[in-house]
Amino acid sequence: MADFYSVRKNNVLCKMKEKKVDTLLVADPKGIRYLTGLNNDPYERMYLLVLESDGKMKVFANRLFNLKADIDIDIDIDFVLYSDSDNPVEILAKECRLAGSVGIDKIWPACFLLPLMQLKPASSFLLASSCLDECRACKDENEIQKMKEASLINDRVMEKALAFVKGGMSEKELASFIDREFIAEGADGPCFETIVSFAANAADPHHSPAGTELKEGDCILIDMGCSKDGYCSDMTRTVFYKSVPTKLQEIYEIVQRAQETAESFVKAGVRLCDVDAAARNIIGAAGYGKYFTHRLGHFCGQTDHEAGDVSSANTGGCKPGMIFSIEPGIYLPDVGGVRIEDLVMVTDTGCVPLNHVDKNLKVIV
Repeated sequence: MADFYSVRKNNVLCKMKEKKVDTLLVADPKGIRYLTGLNNDPYERMYLLVLESDGKMKVFANRLFNLKADIDIDIDIDFVLYSDSDNPVEILAKECRLAGSVGIDKIWPACFLLPLMQLKPASSFLLASSCLDECRACKDENEIQKMKEASLINDRVMEKALAFVKGGMSEKELASFIDREFIAEGADGPCFETIVSFAANAADPHHSPAGTELKEGDCILIDMGCSKDGYCSDMTRTVFYKSVPTKLQEIYEIVQRAQETAESFVKAGVRLCDVDAAARNIIGAAGYGKYFTHRLGHFCGQTDHEAGDVSSANTGGCKPGMIFSIEPGIYLPDVGGVRIEDLVMVTDTGCVPLNHVDKNLKVIV
């Protein structure tokens, strides 16, 4: 098991060399877990992995977390533990050389960074999250397997949710059912707030489930994902109850065509902005461009939204092992909305969808 941690560390070290970073300070608990297997939520306390260009690693943590007992693999890590009465930044400056160029994680709080900068231990500080983010973007086999398992659970729960739909139920009732079924199917739980939107509420892409009750002719937009063994799934399906209004049937067919076209466009070497354009051009040509209000997709992994996206601004290329969402939508105020979303994994010749729930227009009767 330790082998893939070594590969991950070496990949990050290569990025550090490329970006001229002498020391990398990793504050994101997910980033630390990626490199070491340690799983910890530090709350407000300083929690930091220091990675030197020679490969040496030190983890700074409050001793109440007892991290040494949590690590069960053979990885060479030095632990520096402190108490609540200690000044962890001063300990960091004393314990680590921090000379030359020091790369800082984008999420490290200013309450730690600014005092460290005042101690002037380095010749320069720079934002260097990309050293880790670019490596995490391409999933290894261990991660891919976990994400496939999480997506299979998502498939099963979506099918259960669609079978559970009945007239007069509320958005909250359906969302709560989904969350319970995640646990019943072996997931750790939802990895973001389950979105259930009926009728006009579906025109809000991030609507929070409320007391709105389902009635005939409503669209039902469900955006859901779970976490399993530390990795996430994400999927959206839009269905209809009893009947389909003409306007919503029209936009459903457009969104489905845009989603499937974009998926077919994905393969190693294709620019992410061009994948976005493949879907956006279809929606725009149909006259609904201003109602597609968000990027086409986001990267996914240990968190539902990881660094990286599928948008007009991202000119980077697809690489094998990347996993991201393809989720075009059309949102008509006071009418409703349609979004269809899969997670896809990039391969050399195309992509592999991680979701398998049917995307054809469905009317629940």
